[in-house]
Amino acid sequence: MKVAFIGQKGLPATYGGVERHVEELAVRLAAHGHQACVYNRPSYNPSAPAQYRGVKVVTLPSVATKHLDAITHVAVCTAHALRHDADIVHYHAVGPALLSWAPNLRGVCALATVHGRDWQRPKWGSLASLALHAGEWMAMHAPDETVVVSRSLADELSSRYGRPAHYIPNGITLADGDDLSILGEFGLEPGRYVLFASRLVPEKGAHYLAEAWRRLGRDMTLVMAGDSSFSADYVQSLRASCEHDGVVFTGYVFGPRLATLFRQAALFVLPSDVEGLPLVLLEALGYGTPVLASDIPPNREVLGDLGRTFAAGSVDDLQRQLGAALDELPALREQASQAASWIAGVYDWDLIADQTIALYETALEARRARRRRDTVSV
Repeated sequence: MKVAFIGQKGLPATYGGVERHVEELAVRLAAHGHQACVYNRPSYNPSAPAQYRGVKVVTLPSVATKHLDAITHVAVCTAHALRHDADIVHYHAVGPALLSWAPNLRGVCALATVHGRDWQRPKWGSLASLALHAGEWMAMHAPDETVVVSRSLADELSSRYGRPAHYIPNGITLADGDDLSILGEFGLEPGRYVLFASRLVPEKGAHYLAEAWRRLGRDMTLVMAGDSSFSADYVQSLRASCEHDGVVFTGYVFGPRLATLFRQAALFVLPSDVEGLPLVLLEALGYGTPVLASDIPPNREVLGDLGRTFAAGSVDDLQRQLGAALDELPALREQASQAASWIAGVYDWDLIADQTIALYETALEARRARRRRDTVSV
């Protein structure tokens, strides 16, 4: 099969859950002998190679602004994929799925993966939210098959739109080694800091954590590992609110450096308002790091009883639960050690790739069967 991946920012993946999802899937697709093509935006990776771990990487232009970057890139990439005879065009996220009807014009199979209800993210204005809402509708109606990374979200969308969605989750890939130099670089002591690791955008809730941390007044460090994603004003406001509060901003961190931050943290906190199936939460559990997360359904779906939760959007409850978690770290570490092996078995990329390839084959066979019926009827 020739499969084109569209909607991610690029490859190799640096920041972004969708990007890491696409990389892990495309690499395994290539390892199974299929032809995988991942499109890259120059604004994400200006020096992307033409081949990466067996995957073809095609860099095409976009209008690199907050509202036009994704949709202009998706349009250009869709035209390229259809001109180059893709068997399957796989769109990732609901914004890119706005164009998931286009492959059907050429009789090409299309899939869409919903990574979250992006129209709910507060960084988008009313017009952008409306477009993303339309993209969600399109993702559930236009493609041959629709994948959703969260079981609870798959059930919700299937019920809302009256069309089945396939639950295939995110997976987890952990770095093999550590890079302890990052601790010295930022003056961090093992077990003496709380970690937040994600894009610094409003829906990830870093501002809730910053305020709760200020109120708590613990003699520890809060590490914010992440940076802007078309959210410079938010990041500037967040940094200003954290002055003199024992908060360290590291910028984006990857690979062994990020693994070190997870493994040496006293606690990982994910205070998000909106998620699909958060890779960073899977990673924290996979590294055996104690976890405190907001109680939105995707977080609860992953955590179960393997970590603590707080009422989403409530700084007061976050402060209470954060203090309680830091007071109960030995018990939480025991929970986290149990979580690590379970997470590795359930959220396995090899299994996820096999499920996705099987869905590709099902979709292609269904389309071929329709062609045969159409030929007979003519």
